[in-house]
Amino acid sequence: MAATATMAMPLANRLRCKPNTNSSSPSRTLFGRRVTMISNSRWGSAVSGSAIMSAAADVAAAVRREEDEEMRSYLSPEKLEVLTQMEPWVEEHVLPLLKPVEAAWQPSDLLPDPAVLGGEGFHAACAELRERAAGVPDLLLVCLVANMVTEEALPTYQSSLNRVRAVGDLTGADATAWARWIRGWSAEENRHGDVLNRYMYLSGRFDMAEVERAVHRLIRSGMAVDPPCSPYHAFVYTAFQERATAVAHGNTARLVGARGHGDAALARVCGTVAADEKRHEAAYTCIVSRLLEADPDAGVRAVARMLRRGVAMPTSPISDGRRDDLYACVVSLAEQAGTYTVSDYCSIVEHLVREWRVEELAAGLSGEGRRARDYVCELPQKIRRMKEKAHERAVKAQKKPISIPINWIFDRHVSVMLP
Repeated sequence: MAATATMAMPLANRLRCKPNTNSSSPSRTLFGRRVTMISNSRWGSAVSGSAIMSAAADVAAAVRREEDEEMRSYLSPEKLEVLTQMEPWVEEHVLPLLKPVEAAWQPSDLLPDPAVLGGEGFHAACAELRERAAGVPDLLLVCLVANMVTEEALPTYQSSLNRVRAVGDLTGADATAWARWIRGWSAEENRHGDVLNRYMYLSGRFDMAEVERAVHRLIRSGMAVDPPCSPYHAFVYTAFQERATAVAHGNTARLVGARGHGDAALARVCGTVAADEKRHEAAYTCIVSRLLEADPDAGVRAVARMLRRGVAMPTSPISDGRRDDLYACVVSLAEQAGTYTVSDYCSIVEHLVREWRVEELAAGLSGEGRRARDYVCELPQKIRRMKEKAHERAVKAQKKPISIPINWIFDRHVSVMLP
């Protein structure tokens, strides 16, 4: 999914290869650099090849310099002032999306609670939960672990937002609207991993020691959102991720519910988490909309950069301590199970393009901004074509699924079709 960053496009256009017709020597202008071609000689071939490689390296360095300059511009006082000026708007429109603690659900509301049920009632409720959980197939259980581990890595996400310039909680108790949002959002998100973890423990379907090690590894590995510290890019990424997690949990609720595998407790848990994620998505989507209104050119270029590189789930460093390709397995299993698919990814892009009214952006756009806008608007169709081609290649290759043991479910095997 990674691709050339948006800011490199003008440079690439300027440095496209052109034939040189002004010299009697056999030569070309390659990557903006004149290279003499000596034919009929091994030495000449070596010299010309070396010159081409050198020219390509020069271009790559120039592209990196242009990217670095672009990223520094997002941390300029003028750009950061946009975020500072937004603070009263955050106070009025974003903070109200958080629920008061007294009105918020808690994990004990969704799962058997001995304080409410008493000893015998609690044991009976747990037995019923385990009976329902026994009908959930292993494929969905593995996807549930991936979703739960993603939620449990909350310390990484909170620390990432606190590193974002102009919005971070510098002291840990800042009174700014931005800092209070980050803390309130983190407090609500903290319940997601807790309730999923508690369900998994009570169900008896999981090797919790292995699951807990996966959480430990993921938090220890950390996560780097590229580019770091830029509020424009950070909020685009987070808006996408909140939508993606809402979709993943919502799909899981549907697949395990009354019309699926009949686990009402798990369906309720996943559906409740999905509703939270939708509310958080609304906040981050509104923030990006506001940035696009205030600074459309920089805003749409940030959207294009993040989507060009592909928005990977924050579970990408996930590890079971055994397989190096575990993340690829998890992605493929989610596609097979229907918890999070390429079609979902495409729908999320379409939804955000619509919410951010990207097609309508015109005033204030540079040439680069217009190219970024067009790229973003055309991306869903490109994703669909890529999916179709990938399916055609898979059919031609006649690849067969492989069976792999998953230690999260006591090394039971699941079939996965790896790309």
